[in-house]
Amino acid sequence: MTLAAMLILAGGSGGCSLSLQLDSMFSSDKSDHTGSIAPAPISKEAGVQPSDADLAYTRAAASEVLRRGGKDVSMPWENPASGARGTVTPIASAYTHEGRTCRDFLASYVTGTSQTWMQGEACRQNKGAWEVRALKPWKNS
Repeated sequence: MTLAAMLILAGGSGGCSLSLQLDSMFSSDKSDHTGSIAPAPISKEAGVQPSDADLAYTRAAASEVLRRGGKDVSMPWENPASGARGTVTPIASAYTHEGRTCRDFLASYVTGTSQTWMQGEACRQNKGAWEVRALKPWKNS
């Protein structure tokens, strides 16, 4: 799948933002924010690193989109405390790794005027929940 196709999938996703469901776990501030946000350019900086809290939202979105099991779907996420946001999109068919069903995914990470991408792997646990095993900067090959 090309980067352009992944961007279209990630940007064209519908549905509710995961931040509403996870808001109480990470922040007690429930204030609404409105206004237009200009698209962020893709960052050329290698130093853009998500915080642990932003990564927690990304992992939760990855687990949820994989749990739903739909084809060609994405899950938006947002950390209201930091303003960081993004989308998680499964990018490969399921495969078996160490006896467990796994899937790879691509996650966008937008903060301020910077945007970067992360690639990840999640595997289904014994009780059916998905656990993110790896999440690292995406290397376009």
